[in-house]
Amino acid sequence: MMDKTFNPAAVEARVSAAWEEGEAFRAGRPERAGAEPFSIVIPPPNVTGSLHMGHALNNTIQDILVRFERMRGRDVLWQPGTDHAGIATQMVVERKLMETQQPGRRELGREEFLRRVWAWKEESGGTIIGQLKRLGASCDWSRERFTMDEGLSRAVLKTFVDLHAQGLIYRDKRLVNWDPKFQTAISDLEVQQIEVKGKLWHFDYPVVDEAGAETGAVITVATTRPETMLGDTAVAVHPDDERYRDLVGQRVRLPLVNRLIPIVADAYSDPEKGTGAVKITPAHDFNDFEVGRRNGCRPINVLDPEARIQIAGNADFLKGAAPEAAALALDGLDRFEARKAVVALMEERGRLRLVEPNTHAVPHGDRSGVVIEPYLTDQWYVNVKPLAERALQAVRDGKTRFVPDNYEKIFFQWLENIEPWCVSRQLWWGHQIPVWYDGGGGIFVAESEAEALAQAKAKHGADVALTRDPDVLDTWFSSALWPFSTLGWPDKTPELARFYPTNTLVTGKDIIFFWVARMMMMGLHLTDQAPFDTVYLHTLVRDEKGAKMSKSKGNVVDPVDLIDRFGADALRFTLAALAAPGRDIKLGPQRVEGYRNFATKLWNAARFAEMNGCELKADFRPDAVRETLNAWALTEAAKAVAEVAQAITVYRFNDAAAAAYRFVWNVFCDWYLELAKPVLQGEGVDPAARAETQATVAFLIDQIAKLLHPFMPFLTEELWAIKGQALPTSRGLLALESWPELSAYQNAQAEAEIGWLVDLISEIRSARSETNVPAGAQVPLVLVAADASVRARVERWSETLTRLARLSEIGCADIAPKNAVQLLVRGSVAALPLEGIVDLAAEVARLKKEAGKARAEIGKIEGKLGNADFLARAPEEVVDEQRERRDAEAARLAKIEEALARLSDA
Repeated sequence: MMDKTFNPAAVEARVSAAWEEGEAFRAGRPERAGAEPFSIVIPPPNVTGSLHMGHALNNTIQDILVRFERMRGRDVLWQPGTDHAGIATQMVVERKLMETQQPGRRELGREEFLRRVWAWKEESGGTIIGQLKRLGASCDWSRERFTMDEGLSRAVLKTFVDLHAQGLIYRDKRLVNWDPKFQTAISDLEVQQIEVKGKLWHFDYPVVDEAGAETGAVITVATTRPETMLGDTAVAVHPDDERYRDLVGQRVRLPLVNRLIPIVADAYSDPEKGTGAVKITPAHDFNDFEVGRRNGCRPINVLDPEARIQIAGNADFLKGAAPEAAALALDGLDRFEARKAVVALMEERGRLRLVEPNTHAVPHGDRSGVVIEPYLTDQWYVNVKPLAERALQAVRDGKTRFVPDNYEKIFFQWLENIEPWCVSRQLWWGHQIPVWYDGGGGIFVAESEAEALAQAKAKHGADVALTRDPDVLDTWFSSALWPFSTLGWPDKTPELARFYPTNTLVTGKDIIFFWVARMMMMGLHLTDQAPFDTVYLHTLVRDEKGAKMSKSKGNVVDPVDLIDRFGADALRFTLAALAAPGRDIKLGPQRVEGYRNFATKLWNAARFAEMNGCELKADFRPDAVRETLNAWALTEAAKAVAEVAQAITVYRFNDAAAAAYRFVWNVFCDWYLELAKPVLQGEGVDPAARAETQATVAFLIDQIAKLLHPFMPFLTEELWAIKGQALPTSRGLLALESWPELSAYQNAQAEAEIGWLVDLISEIRSARSETNVPAGAQVPLVLVAADASVRARVERWSETLTRLARLSEIGCADIAPKNAVQLLVRGSVAALPLEGIVDLAAEVARLKKEAGKARAEIGKIEGKLGNADFLARAPEEVVDEQRERRDAEAARLAKIEEALARLSDA
């Protein structure tokens, strides 16, 4: 006997153990040796991470795909693994050392510190893998990889060495995003733009003549970062700005520093912004760097790696300058202290013209929380331009497509304007760059120190001491190789031959450039094949009000908490049901609770079937059923299977979930079981009809388990096991069963009859509700000009109609009676005479009043949404809420107008 209630926690643990014992998710099972392969690589979560809602959505979608394809008979590999997450992991271990009052990283030294990191990784780095298993992710866990395991590390080293040999990797001095706390370059993805209330300082720079003497004229520049003026090498004005046309080509004396710098004409300067003149500091601003390069202005770095002023002994700074003693005294100051000091010095000298409040976006490190500096350093770069061309062509040729396809525009925009990729990071945890240096500026790039030493000996004719580059590679470098390095590349492994290229990549829209594009570039360059044929980009999961989740707002929804409360199946189905392409998901506990109720509904239906003798029969033949009701249920099941399969195939997961939900809840539970009750429970029923109905119900519960398995794997696996106990021989896991094939069981005649009955009852119920018929009132039904087939149907189902539609009697007439609500059901007309039951005139007046209110509310909301100022100022979630309210009111108005139309016919 089934338990009275469905207990997700107990079921999930039991089912997970069964999957593991049965190696259900192992790729390359012998029985599938000849099957078509299907492979997905998991976006490797950070080894430091724990499951968040983005992971839950991403992995639910992947799991739906792989379970579906596994059931369709394909040899499925869902490749799991984790990313070493350079800066995040180093930060975690350094924080742990500090909290336990142990020596820091630099005191420990590189070798000991890395030993501690590996120890942490082995002990605590697998949290998210366990959480993914709780979600039900059906990866081949026997093949789990790590971006710094031996095989992947070898792939990384070979890639770097080969790209360097091809001239695609080189060393250059350029600006990078620099994190002064961690003292490393970071990627754009690790930079957060935060609105800050700051100031805009206007400084006067004196214009000088050819001899360098001040002319008495000044040019005023505005800046948010006064401390960087120490590194100014030009002032730029717009070529068309008449205010400064005569000054272009002249020079100014840089205050405090006494460096003569040119006034240049450059379109970067905006005449409408500030004073129209901007200071150019090429070493401390990305735009300034480009302006400087266009105008031949050298970059001068005035900060050290910790963002302190560094000008004493700084040859670049001192060249062409005669700094005041007060300026030299700034050496060693923190950048923000230096800012105050520079402003004070400029004010003392009468060079501070104006100070304005200024709110602007300031880049911050997403992990350190400190302000990021554009910083000029020597770094290693990949020339990705030629690689990008191949990636672009692969998309143009249809070898890789994006779903939704509008993301192709973003992909093209980024890759068509791609810049060199900075791949070096000033960290210790990661793939150490395979470059060695001799004492004379020689560089040796090799996969091992032994090879580098051999190169040096060949060059110098003797053994030479070498020093390895201390930097490590950007985490994205190893991630870019993920689709093929996880399969054994650069070796020609059987797994690589069978499962590469992969099929679908499922990831977030925010990393198209950082990961998707780089995998495509590396895959095409190194393997000559696009690494995947489809990129499915899901949206964001927001809170129930539509706001972006953040710890600071306190609105983060923890998926593990939801699994504990409602079960993994409920969370998974919720995410699938809300995953409409291009629309962010609004998620709150109430939505998940609603789909927990769906799981409960199915459990109760299966329990009802058990209590009514509905057991699986090994010899049951769905194509031989004689009862119209059972033929109709099989027909509806066939339609649902086709709809779900089609929707999954085209990545419409919300449509697939909706089709499954509609069949299970509305068709099977609400209609089929209700209509079958007299057969299952009534007296004097034909035994053959009862036996057939019992067998059909049991068979359909099996098909529902299959249909829902990609979405709700735990519940369905449990039902499959329970129902299988009735069979004479045991059966295997549902995860390895075939997808339902029911197309042969469709019966148009049964659908016409039972479909008509269901539609008629639904229309009667709807009309009663819309016209405020009291719930307990029984009303007559009149069939208008009904033909013989309709009369026969009514006769066969009169008892059901009377019971479910709450009818007092059923009659026939050539024309509709007066004061009756008319119903059109599949071409036949029925009428509900409501005189004496409902005050029709009052009801029409009420509905017209409600319609007026709805139209007024829609107009009010449309006014807001048509206001450009409202759209510009209101938070995104507020705008979305207004749109949803408008849509809800429009739907309500449509129902009211439908009711009025019915009553007008009366």
